[in-house]
Amino acid sequence: MPTKSGKTKYPILMIHGVGFRDLKWPLYWGRIPHALSAMGAELFYGQQDCWARTEDNAMSIKARIRQILDETGSEKVNIIAHSKGGLEARMAASSLGMGGQIASITTIGTPHRGSKTIDRLLKAPESLFNIASFAVDNWIGLIGDTKPGFYAVCRDFSTEYAEKFNRDNPDVPGVFYQSFAGVMRTPLSDIHLSTANLIVKMIEGDNDGLVSVESAKWGESFTLLTGRTNRGVSHYDEIDFRRSPLSSKREGEGVADICDVYRAIVIDLAERGL
Repeated sequence: MPTKSGKTKYPILMIHGVGFRDLKWPLYWGRIPHALSAMGAELFYGQQDCWARTEDNAMSIKARIRQILDETGSEKVNIIAHSKGGLEARMAASSLGMGGQIASITTIGTPHRGSKTIDRLLKAPESLFNIASFAVDNWIGLIGDTKPGFYAVCRDFSTEYAEKFNRDNPDVPGVFYQSFAGVMRTPLSDIHLSTANLIVKMIEGDNDGLVSVESAKWGESFTLLTGRTNRGVSHYDEIDFRRSPLSSKREGEGVADICDVYRAIVIDLAERGL
């Protein structure tokens, strides 16, 4: 386990993915914040909606960055974002003009190139999506979302949207971009995502149960997260959903505890002077 300091030059903004909010309980990031705080990291959270369009949440992230800078007196933030949160971070940096206030963007399990699986699902009758959207939007509105848009968010995951998004949101010079992707070794690696993993595997190849490895690649550096056992690393494992190590094995290749991955990320940012 790394023992170096996790005190970075700039505070760390952690941005959650779709379907969840930054609540005290259950905490989206599991044991990860405690592990990083224990190393000296200064942490903040995105606090954006869970089912809002990428554009709407990116605006919220822009406001959140300004709030953090005012509160801390810092010039920039380091962003660690999971899943859709990575797209929102990139949009805030690029087309929303916040690149000068962002030192780095680390994405984990983010669908940068969209999903061919979603492309196929979107060919289903629109009436089905309207029914699902009505149910989800109303329920999510009750827990605090201000601009829920289930159907619109699904379209944000299409490859067509991703192509346009990437054209409109090029990397900002001076911002360090890196990405990580988990991969489930078998559908049984995560029972919650077993069916999704099997479907995405047939259509797109290796994946974490939701996002393909190829779609998650972005930036100057890419790291594939493989498990130390046959379990692998799922989309939920990437945020410590189970609040426990992935393996009890202390030696060998692969990830034994996702907290170690985040510790390494923060130590690297500190060593980069960020």
